[in-house]
Amino acid sequence: MRGLSLLTALLVAGCAASGPSELPPAAQIAGADPVVRGKVLVEANCSACHAVGPVGDSPLPKAPPFRVLGQRYPVANLQEAFAEGISTGHPQMPQVVLEAEQVKDLIAYLESVQTPAGTR
Repeated sequence: MRGLSLLTALLVAGCAASGPSELPPAAQIAGADPVVRGKVLVEANCSACHAVGPVGDSPLPKAPPFRVLGQRYPVANLQEAFAEGISTGHPQMPQVVLEAEQVKDLIAYLESVQTPAGTR
């Protein structure tokens, strides 16, 4: 569990927004595929700080690229953290509160962009 807390902190470190994150309900996002919905969520809400795709650097150097999260911990383990609401002590990171369907979409997208160890 301590490792999951560390990963959560790394995942959300350095985001530029403040206050609770307002994410659109999954049903309002175009595309029935969870990976598509997850991509829409991260592009709209995370890409200002994190590299959210399969290549590129994070706009904020302290924010880890989403594609390397699986090199540290199984991405599926983040499901519980996102379902409970991620909140960090980092002042630039907004509190993230996701609906159950959004959590599934986010995890599906994160799993789709993971790269093998040794790659960045």
